[in-house]
Parts: sequence; structure tokens; C-alpha cells
Amino acid sequence: MKMARLPFLLALVLSPWHALAMDLPATRAAIDARIAQARFAGARWGIAVVSLDSGRTLYVHDADKLFQPASTTKLFTAALVLNGLDAGYRIPTRVLGAAPNKRGRVQGPLVLYGMGDPSLGADPSTADWADALAGQLAAKGVRRIHGDLVADATYFAGPAIGNGWEAFDLLAGFAAPASALSVYENQFQLTVTPATRTGAPAELAFDPAGAPMPLDNRLLTVPAGTSSDINLYRDPGDLRLHAFGSVPAQSSPRSFHLAVADPARLAGQTLLHALEQRGIDVDGEVRVLRWPQQDATLQAGARVLRWPQQDATLQAGARVLARVQSPPLATLLREGLKRSQNLYLQNLLQLAGTRVHAAAANDPAAPTGFLSAADWGIHGLHQLLDRIGIAPSASLIGEGTGLSRRDLATPNALVRLLAFLANGPDAGLLRDMLPVAGVDGTLAWRMRGTPAAGNVHAKTGSMTYVNCLAGYVTSAAGEHLAFAILLNDYEPPEGESASADVDAIAVLLAGLSERSL
Repeated sequence: MKMARLPFLLALVLSPWHALAMDLPATRAAIDARIAQARFAGARWGIAVVSLDSGRTLYVHDADKLFQPASTTKLFTAALVLNGLDAGYRIPTRVLGAAPNKRGRVQGPLVLYGMGDPSLGADPSTADWADALAGQLAAKGVRRIHGDLVADATYFAGPAIGNGWEAFDLLAGFAAPASALSVYENQFQLTVTPATRTGAPAELAFDPAGAPMPLDNRLLTVPAGTSSDINLYRDPGDLRLHAFGSVPAQSSPRSFHLAVADPARLAGQTLLHALEQRGIDVDGEVRVLRWPQQDATLQAGARVLRWPQQDATLQAGARVLARVQSPPLATLLREGLKRSQNLYLQNLLQLAGTRVHAAAANDPAAPTGFLSAADWGIHGLHQLLDRIGIAPSASLIGEGTGLSRRDLATPNALVRLLAFLANGPDAGLLRDMLPVAGVDGTLAWRMRGTPAAGNVHAKTGSMTYVNCLAGYVTSAAGEHLAFAILLNDYEPPEGESASADVDAIAVLLAGLSERSL
């Protein structure tokens, strides 16, 4: 019997997209055979599979060892948000200032106050956010601002970069800085077009148009047919973008998604333009307030306005003159999980952190000293994981996205988290937020034509040498499973995909024909 099964298992290993139903022993043997291939000799696999129906563990491999989880880390942030915030809450972005006088004059600064909306300008509901705010001001009779336009991003205390994010990534759109005053997902598109004349600098176009930064353009147009060599670089902490290398004449334009270095300033400049379009004059300039400018003091004529960091309490007669609101938090979380959008999850971690901080005001056991908004979010996550029964040593998470290589978690911790969420009041909500194999999100083109298609709801996670998948699947026998599949320290051979190796195990689980009950 053992000799007869060997060719069968070998065929499963060589062909990742099989649709054969197998019992539990055969499924375990097939997973063992797959991860034991010689090409994984230097890699590490961590796998845990449990039944949500029976509570039984169906398969484990190094399930209590720590792995880099990449963007499956977002499941921890999602759990914190769903268990600490109102899923229907809409994040406001406000314009604050003194009431206009009879002549439509506002004495003192006009403040654009962000409270963490990561979708401002990117979601269809706020695509025209600046004009909407300017229109509300015009409707109140505002005609002139005797002072500066202040873009205030101090609602989140702490650095704009997540703990452990690598400097090399910070130019890329996926590592855009997190900010209480975010706009256009804190990204811009840079399009490179060759000049019409060889030897001339290439044309660089920014979208949105308000995103330009100091630019050192040494990217030259070279003869047609020459290989392209486009290089983009920005020193950490510097606004200047360096473009150098070569682009062939007559070649098609190429676009790159890059991080906006100063999202609050871009937001302020965008609102200033909208005010001008509405005929509202601003005497001053756009100024930016950001951490560590805590409790910023703004002169308002003879008065002083203080804008507390943790809530937008207004003093000295100032009021909300205009506002726009984000979609509900549930929509933001869904968008962040489906697309694996780092800014959304890092902003939501900080938003949760402000709530945890506020709740700890009268707690004698609360941490003392300065903690950033993100640190308070991680503190709240630790409290939640303690309630779930996940040991601190099993989930070493320091930010909300998985972009940091310092984040570590065990497969068992991920599966226990998934089981907790599956038994909670938001189980259906979370399941719908996750990418669906072969259907949408980051799984839209994966596992098509397999038993996993339309069945696996899971969070993907990938970075160099790391590929992970964690979520839910219903077996061929109708059993509901939670799984975590983490592949670390692996570079696939040329022409092959590490995600296909991870997916193949999820497909095996979808084809499981035996219930564990």
C-alpha cells in the first residue's frame, strides 16, 4: 500500500493545481511531500490548520516557531479595530477657525485638521474633498482669511514611519508615510516620457499636479532601441527627488507610484487652491503642524487657540467651519485588507491607539511616559491577545502593516486569532473583507480553476524571501477550517512563484474529503 501511494503523492507535488478529493491522512502526506522538496532545503515552512467546527488541529509544521508574517500581520490590526472601534464610525476632516464677521472675514488662522482618514481624496465619496470644504466655507459667507492656512497633522503623536520600516522602501508608494492628515493615499504617480530630442532630459509629470517636489532631473533621452535605465532616489528625510539614468527615445511612457514626502503640506496646498477657486482670499501662507509639535499654539488676532492633540476640542471661540467624512471604518478596513493597503492599516492602528490612550487615562496600571499613537495601538493589541490567550512570545508585532521585518508571529498564533474572529460578532464582516481566491483583492488571479476558487478567504503576505497566506477555507467535506501557511527564507527558481507553492497547500485543504468531527 505504501509503495502504491508514492507515485500518487509525487504527482500531487509536481502539479499544484489538482482537484482530487483526499482523506485526512492523504492530505497530510501530500503537504509533507510538498514542503520536503529539495528546493526548500534552505527555506522554513510554518503551517497550522484547525477545524472551526470541531476545534481539532488537522495539521501542524513548526507551528510554534516565529516567522515573518509579512502582510498577514494586518489580521492583528483588523482584530484590534473590530474589537475596539465602532465599525460604523466615519473619520472627520475639519476646517477650524473663528466665526466670520459680517464682511466674511475670519480673524486668525484657518486650520485644516486631520483625524486619520487614510482615504481622503482617494475614495469616491471624498474625491472632491477640497472643493467641498471650500464650498461650505463660501456658503457661510467666508470671503477672506486674515492669517495662515494651517495643515494640522498633530492628532497622531509619533513618527510617520512605522516601527521597523526600512529606509530603502520609503520612496515607494507602498511605504507612504502614515499621517493624521493624509490625502490621495499619500502617493503620487510619476510618469516618465522620453524627450523628442536625443540627449535632452526626459519629461517628468506628477499626478496629482500639486504633488511636485524639489527635483534633480538627470534622466536623459538616448537613441531608440537602447535599453532603459530609470533610477529614482530620495534621501530619507529629504524632499528632493533624484532622477538619473536613461530612457530610450520613442519608448512608451512609464509610470511609478511613489510616496508623498509631506502629505499634510500637499493637503494644505490643495485646499488653498480650492479656496482661491471659490474666491476666498488667504492673507498668509500654508504652514504645517506635525508631531512633535504637540499642542500647537496658533495666534488668532488677540486670542490664542490651542488645538489639543488627542481630541479636536475648540477654545477661544473657534468652531468647526466645514468638514468632510470618511466612509465607515468597516469600509476602510475592507479596502485595506482587500488591497493590502499599508497606509490604511497603519492609520487605523494609530486611530485605535488614540482610543486606547484615552481609555487608559484613569487606569493606574497603564504605561507611563511617552508612547506614540502606534505604540498605544500595539498596547491595545497586547491586551486583546492576552484575552484571546495568545502568549506575548508568539506574536512580536510592532506596527500595523507587516511591512517591518521585525514583526514575528507563529502559525498557531495566527490560527488562534482567526478562530477568535470566526466566533465573534463580526465574523461575517471580516470574512467578506478578506481577499477571495480567484475573485478579488490580492487573490483575484490566484487559485483559479481549483477547489479553492471562491472558497478561500485569506490575507496574503509577501516581501522578498517571504510568502504567506492565512485565512479560512471550507473543505470538500463541508468543514470550516482556519489556516496559516508561512514560507520564509525562500527565493523561488526563475520562472516559478513562491505564492503558487503556498496556494497549493490551500488547494489541498479545499479538497479535503474527510471531516474531523
